[in-house]
Amino acid sequence: MDFLNAIVALLNFVIVPATAYGAQLALGALGVTLIYGILRFSNFAHGDTMAFGTMITILATWGLQSLGVTAGPLPTALIALPLGIAATAALVVGTDKMVYRFYRETKAKPVIFVIASIGVMFVMNGIVRFIIGVDDQNFADGARFLISARDFKDMTGLDEGLAIRSTQAITVIVAILAVVALFWFLNKTRTGKSMRAFSDNEDLALLSGINPERVVMITWLIVAALATTAGVLYGLDKSFKPFTYFQLLLPIFAAAIVGGLGNPLGAILGGFLIAYSEIAVTYAFRKVVGYIGPEGWSPEGMLQLLSTDYKFAVSFTILLIVLLFKPTGIMKGKSV
Repeated sequence: MDFLNAIVALLNFVIVPATAYGAQLALGALGVTLIYGILRFSNFAHGDTMAFGTMITILATWGLQSLGVTAGPLPTALIALPLGIAATAALVVGTDKMVYRFYRETKAKPVIFVIASIGVMFVMNGIVRFIIGVDDQNFADGARFLISARDFKDMTGLDEGLAIRSTQAITVIVAILAVVALFWFLNKTRTGKSMRAFSDNEDLALLSGINPERVVMITWLIVAALATTAGVLYGLDKSFKPFTYFQLLLPIFAAAIVGGLGNPLGAILGGFLIAYSEIAVTYAFRKVVGYIGPEGWSPEGMLQLLSTDYKFAVSFTILLIVLLFKPTGIMKGKSV
């Protein structure tokens, strides 16, 4: 019985939250890896692109709620999500035309694109803070739990309860659907194959008659959808705060690079690897070890490798190790 309690505690505090967080990082890393693979630069404005899309979705959610429109047990934000994606798509396509197209036409070096994206990042960050403010915004409604800890205890008779929030389940389901749709698009449609060809060999793709500007525009549209979806899912699961999305840039880039920059499968693998590492290293295992230890024995200390304040240091450390020993990542993407 104590062993089962230990398993439930591990599921409740490590496996379930890490799976939801990993799905969010995977979607964010997919956007980063698409831009790097097709447009060939590291987009440091990606975190704030997520924040912008989430902000628009929140504002649309509040508007729908004021009109009495809800999604029943599901979050109303899922209805507002297409509006957030559309606004973000308009923003990133407009930014590309006003900023990045000039550098593409002048064949600027990748570092110039990076510097430009940092400028775009600060502008987007300022816009989001100006419109919605700097405080936490909780916009999740509908049913809070798929299963509560109390209900789980009543069903199983265990001392330890397992709580699965509805936002965690929605995150995983939406992430799976988004990834399946993306891979179907890239592998089965003519446009997706054109994007892959452009990523593999730009000169040969141009000689084959592929329109580069169309590829660029579609890439930005997909990135807008992925970034907004990732940002909204993260905000529903936790809360929305503009500065948090700025901080998310590190684990997202770490996920993309660890998995293999430019490799979509690598981005997914990297997202879950970073998420599980961050949560496992910062979780206090005292309760779990107490269940599986001798009866009446309790471990001294929290059995926590790092405080949660150092969560992002875990992804930074993994990123450094990968850059030092395997710059192309686990799935052999493009070197940084």
